[in-house]
Amino acid sequence: MKYLTIALLLLATGLSARADLKVFATVPEWGALAKEIGGDKVRLYNATNAFQDPHRIEAKPSLLAQARQANLVIAAGADLEIGWLPLVLRDSGNPAVQPGRPGYFEAVAFVNRLEVPAVIDRAHGDVHAAGNPHIHLDPRNVLKVGEKLAARMAELDVANAAAYQAGFAAFSGKWQAALLRWEKEAAPLKGVAVLVHHASFVYLSHWLGLKEAGTLEPKPGIEPTSGHLGALLARQQTAPAKMVLRTAYQQDAPSQWIAGKTGIPAVLLPYTVGGTPEARDLFGLFDDTLQRLLKGLR
Repeated sequence: MKYLTIALLLLATGLSARADLKVFATVPEWGALAKEIGGDKVRLYNATNAFQDPHRIEAKPSLLAQARQANLVIAAGADLEIGWLPLVLRDSGNPAVQPGRPGYFEAVAFVNRLEVPAVIDRAHGDVHAAGNPHIHLDPRNVLKVGEKLAARMAELDVANAAAYQAGFAAFSGKWQAALLRWEKEAAPLKGVAVLVHHASFVYLSHWLGLKEAGTLEPKPGIEPTSGHLGALLARQQTAPAKMVLRTAYQQDAPSQWIAGKTGIPAVLLPYTVGGTPEARDLFGLFDDTLQRLLKGLR
């Protein structure tokens, strides 16, 4: 009987150590970061993929069901998910993942945000009051968020706390080495003028020193118009851009129109994990982004 009790205790301890932390990530990049940190300790659900506009998601029952089971919700924040996540969280009936609770985590809270508007006016388009939410395209931000995320995961899953801290340490070492390599490779991009479909690449441009010479959308979230595209084309005569950038989830017609009229390349960037076949993880995301930008420059 004594040995049976010991065996049962050991089994229970083993099961506890392997327990899944159920993570609901609103976007692929933060889900990928959670997996880098937690590995097989994490059971991940990504609410969106690289071919969906994260601003415009329907709060489907499948999302409610996943949020109901989650121990941790990882959101980008800064109103990126304002159109759907509050409804999903409210109707999930899961008190552990509501804003303000340890089970709710917003990535933007841990970095310096760009494009924080001085005045909120919806006449200016889909403006984010808390700043531009696409923070993951500066890899330095990924490291900052990763440190805080590892601590939160350890807080929620104490049995595996050491594994999360070790996972982040290993990721951090590889990431910092990659960061040095990326910055060296990207040196030719500094000062290069580009056009962008949407303000998706602000943090990427800030990191690399790209100069955003114009946006195909006349206002954030407003689809490109012929009049606005014509004005950008005219501007090429005096302030020429070298390429036009878009994400995998944006229609290609406007950037292809500009490319056809100007002769500059239209470059599709993965934007997030899964946006191209090469962007299979966070490392691949930046490897492929830089290769596509450098190819466009050549």
